[in-house]
Amino acid sequence: MTDDRRLGEYLRARRELVRPEDVGIRVTGPRRTPGLRREEVATLAGISADYYLRLEQGRDRNPSPQVLEAVASVFGLDDAATAYLLALACVRPTARAQRSTLGRGRVPTGTLQFLEVVGLPAFVEDRAFDVLAANALATELDPGIRAGENRLRTMFLDPAATARYPDWERQMAGMVAAFRASIGPDVDDPSVVRLVGELSLGSEAFRRLWARHDVRAPSGAAVRMWHPEVGDLELRREKLGVGGTDGQLLVVHHAEPGSASAHALALLGSLAASHTGPGDGVE
Repeated sequence: MTDDRRLGEYLRARRELVRPEDVGIRVTGPRRTPGLRREEVATLAGISADYYLRLEQGRDRNPSPQVLEAVASVFGLDDAATAYLLALACVRPTARAQRSTLGRGRVPTGTLQFLEVVGLPAFVEDRAFDVLAANALATELDPGIRAGENRLRTMFLDPAATARYPDWERQMAGMVAAFRASIGPDVDDPSVVRLVGELSLGSEAFRRLWARHDVRAPSGAAVRMWHPEVGDLELRREKLGVGGTDGQLLVVHHAEPGSASAHALALLGSLAASHTGPGDGVE
């Protein structure tokens, strides 16, 4: 897909998700168009309807940042989604040749050592949500968290994942939106194309969420989980950037001190220790 088509697809998807009443437009009768009409977006953004139509059709190859930011404001996009929109418009074919390292990279030695000593479920993922390294406790918490696995593939295609996450649907919406923010305009990277194609064929839920074009910066969040050995867990997931890498994130799960979930994590730590031998702590 060309850069211009990606921009138009994104604009259409976001336009169709904005309700007229959310931007002060009074609806007095039936509307055939989902969301806003093109001319309504143009009026609210302070541009001509013909110019906005050219944007959606990919006929304007050099839209200004000011125009795109005005459209983003109409759509109610946050900083991450606005940055994604600007990136789509600014990508040039010459940049494609440089997009050959997405999903690759070595985890720094210091980060691997941290995984060993942290005493909490922790792993490192890259921009494509591939798990690059994980400690034994993270894999004990969720068997899908292990080096070589892709978190999106596991969560959408492994039936066991649904049982482990009571809020699966809500978490998946956030995960897909964070994936879009993470890869930015690199949706044409071969590894991303293969992954999206595989998930689209195997999961109706992924197809639906991917078509929304939601964008959300990867961040910490509350996570509800269920484990067959210790039951329900109420955890907090933190995501921290790994310095000196191309977008690697250190992901750590923790519980409120003294809580039932904290005691459950301690029990999982004992189980993880019994399942691993010397030198098996990090994959």
